Amino acid sequence: MADVSGFGEWYDAKQGDTGDPWHRTLIDPALFRRLGDLAQGTRVLDIGCGNGYLARRLARGGARIVGVDASAELITAARAYEAREPLGITYHQADAARVPLPGGSAFDVAIANMSLLDIEDARGAIGEVARLVRPGGRFVFSISHPCFDVDTRSAWVIERTAGSPPQVFRKITGYREPHADTYRWLLPDGRVATTVGFHRPLEWYAHTLRAAGFVLLDLEESRPTEEFEGRVVQREWVAEIPMHLVVEARREPSSSG
Repeated sequence: MADVSGFGEWYDAKQGDTGDPWHRTLIDPALFRRLGDLAQGTRVLDIGCGNGYLARRLARGGARIVGVDASAELITAARAYEAREPLGITYHQADAARVPLPGGSAFDVAIANMSLLDIEDARGAIGEVARLVRPGGRFVFSISHPCFDVDTRSAWVIERTAGSPPQVFRKITGYREPHADTYRWLLPDGRVATTVGFHRPLEWYAHTLRAAGFVLLDLEESRPTEEFEGRVVQREWVAEIPMHLVVEARREPSSSG
């Protein structure tokens, strides 16, 4: 969570009703491909729902949504959208590792769109997903690619040689060990907000999902869409080296949650 007031208001304005350009044109298309076409009435849990823009998109398609986020500002914003356009979405302000809902296989699908990396107890959050998703249900989440986007410990390297096109590389350090890092955000009024993010290597996600009773179904490394390519300076770089990873897993029927 941010350390200054007004961060939630700024983030809500940035995401709006469709997601900011980076989410909408790079991350979300892969997330929706892994979700596939959800049947009318599919019960969906949105972990780290933010201002609810994805929840609203799914609800407009006929899904039944419950959103959870730790930020009071963002839950207030999400509820305001719901008041203006009632879609039947319920929002809870809560730690994702301690969701105030009874178990009993309440959900068919859980999503976590770029939120697990903001949750300190992500292991506990994944355990809660296992408790709340029915056996055979799915968990679809997006994260910064653990191999290429290691918070402030990674960077682009562009090498130019005479007579040859530039070559793009990604340099990283600190990949193997889980760790926290601080991010700085410049707000419109000139204040700087900081948030804490958490890097975990790829094997951490595989082991944690398996321990919680999930089996991996698929992975997708997000590719730039045409809209992304028309707006973002880093488009050629991101086309070469994926910055985000979408994971699709299924809760095994034998899992007790």
